[in-house]
Amino acid sequence: MFFLYDLLVRIAGFLIRLIALISPKIKLFTEGRKTVFSTLESAIHPTDKTIWFHSASLGEYEQGLPVMEKIKAHYPTHKIVLTFFSPSGYEVRKNNPIADVTVYLPLDTRKNAKRFIASVHPDLAFFIKYEYWPNYLDLLHQQQIPTYLVSGIFREKQSFFKWYGSFYRNALKSFRYFFVQNEKSKQLLHSIGFTNVKITGDTRFDRVAAILERDNTLDYIENFKNETTTIVIGSSWPKDESLLVNYINQCTDNVKFIIAPHNIKPDQIQELKKSITRKVVLYSEKEQATDLSSYTVFIIDTIGILTKIYSYADIAYVGGGFGKPGVHNILEPATFGIPIVIGPNFSHFAEAIALVNMEGCISISNQKELNEAFSNLIQNDDIRYEKGHICSTFVQMNQNATNSIVNHIKNEYPV
Repeated sequence: MFFLYDLLVRIAGFLIRLIALISPKIKLFTEGRKTVFSTLESAIHPTDKTIWFHSASLGEYEQGLPVMEKIKAHYPTHKIVLTFFSPSGYEVRKNNPIADVTVYLPLDTRKNAKRFIASVHPDLAFFIKYEYWPNYLDLLHQQQIPTYLVSGIFREKQSFFKWYGSFYRNALKSFRYFFVQNEKSKQLLHSIGFTNVKITGDTRFDRVAAILERDNTLDYIENFKNETTTIVIGSSWPKDESLLVNYINQCTDNVKFIIAPHNIKPDQIQELKKSITRKVVLYSEKEQATDLSSYTVFIIDTIGILTKIYSYADIAYVGGGFGKPGVHNILEPATFGIPIVIGPNFSHFAEAIALVNMEGCISISNQKELNEAFSNLIQNDDIRYEKGHICSTFVQMNQNATNSIVNHIKNEYPV
């Protein structure tokens, strides 16, 4: 079975290289992997002690970051090696402050896995949330390298739980321990014979709770807001924006809008700007604006500051809920005690399901529902504060996953 799997991965790799000729994103995926082994072999010496963390993309990196920080602090003589599968993670966080070495994960062929593990020779390995690469996991298991799943979440539809899923079920045997988010995941693992499972919750709650302890000041946002009720629209996609722009253009309440689109390509930013009939300023134009407080809409055509911007929100709209797999991270605005509005697709995200059920978050499906949700939140302070309080309390009550995981590791592997 490994031979067939290896062949399929090699074929996929060949096809990806062809697609890279016409796709800039896939080109990053292929070009970035060309220097992985030379980077590792120059940065890691045979005598170095290392710990390996793997994140599929940016969201998993953020999820694993609290664990990485505490592991790095507890094992200061180890080098942290961080890998990403996706360009959307690697390109944004390749210069992160936590890892000693950050690279793409080579495709999961037997040859790549052998060379990678030989180069890194980790004492411990952590996979964040998901991504189960059979060759890497099998070699980690063969070499008796303790491997852990952090903030794992399992669903019945996954191949592990199907009659045809024995190959991937066997890959799970490589994990020394599964730290999962919920009871359902624990039950599913138990159903296929894995009892080395602990419910620790979602480390993202620790990540977002820590945001409150940082300096989130942005003078230009404060000047723009000028003590006016402000809706922050984060990670919006065109399907979100079609409804949001309609609302912005017809809104008669005294309210301002900050839009941080998911895609900040210049042509799409200009198209968004042109569609809005209110007075608009871009982040890239803010230095030329004489009075930011005179604008109604602020479009953020840069990355990396959305979290701080949420601290100025009175209401948040989080995008992605009209696409697949669904809504983006709602925990960042939630930690600031802000009521949240999202689109209809959120069933893959436990925190979104919980907050919708608790009524701290409002799911809308069309223009009418969006208009009503915003109007109620703008015009009724009590409703806005109540829903915001539900959100902040939800974050506070779900902390400490990181300590639970790290304490377990420290007990097994004392310094």
